[in-house]
Amino acid sequence: MTFTVLVSVSTLAPEGMRQLDAPDLRTLFVSADGGQQQLVELLAREPVDALVLRTLSIDAEMIALCPTLRVISRHGAGFNGVDVAAATKRNIPVFIAPAANSQSVAEAAIGLVFAVARNISGHAAAFQEGLWNRTEIGVQLSGLTMGLYGLGAIGRKVASIAHAVGMRVVAHDRFVNPTTVPVNVELIDNFEDFLRDIDVLSIHCPLTDETKGRINGNALALMKRGALVVNTARGPIIDEPAMIAALQSGQIAGAGFDTLAEEPPAADHPYRRMSNVIVTPHIGGNTTAALNSVAAISVENAVSFLRGKTPDRSFCVNPSTLN
Repeated sequence: MTFTVLVSVSTLAPEGMRQLDAPDLRTLFVSADGGQQQLVELLAREPVDALVLRTLSIDAEMIALCPTLRVISRHGAGFNGVDVAAATKRNIPVFIAPAANSQSVAEAAIGLVFAVARNISGHAAAFQEGLWNRTEIGVQLSGLTMGLYGLGAIGRKVASIAHAVGMRVVAHDRFVNPTTVPVNVELIDNFEDFLRDIDVLSIHCPLTDETKGRINGNALALMKRGALVVNTARGPIIDEPAMIAALQSGQIAGAGFDTLAEEPPAADHPYRRMSNVIVTPHIGGNTTAALNSVAAISVENAVSFLRGKTPDRSFCVNPSTLN
């Protein structure tokens, strides 16, 4: 029996491609310039059994276009690009690769924290322009409190690095089992108390109805004046107009974002003109090690399911479809 696997990009990292090179698999790819439209066309035209979804999205109408679709596997830990309710209605499991790129994203988050605290990109840009400015005073992180909004695989790795730097680490996560919290992390149940306590906020929660816009004007106002914010999770978790206002007023002294509400942002986005903001183009997981790991797990999730071997249930965001 041959299964048709559709991949929403033109290629995957070598470990993913190796797994797709099997006699029982027919693999289709969305071309580099095909985008969402080509994904729609392939789902409507081809007998797709599995969709490996990296950068594009799939909604209820697209799911309805493909009656043969049996499984969706996200290339990464997030699943906001999938209409999970529509997939569940069709009894289609949606799998993720939750910890595959956690080390790389954690390193990117810490890198942004350092970059914002010491204005590294600003100094580097000034040097390229021929300047040599030693008057700016940076922020020493040791002795400050790092607040993790989300204590999953990435958050725990960030906690370990921050602790090694000499930071006190606290976290807010309504779904974490308190008995599994690392000894160097203090769990704070009340979100407002959590915000009041921290000097640096690093966001590591998924995008859900609850977390969308959670870092809003009220939340930012609760934080210490001059706090720093880093987001390597999902852009819409932050209310961007509120964040812009807080950065302009000095309530938030600086911020580093690897993800925004709209990607790429408009040419006139205010962040582009703000010297206290560093933005990277959603590349937290873009390392050779992470891409190989995520590609391998996302393909394995899809292919194993097609072959009748249920992947790890903890990787499935709608486990009722596995019953």
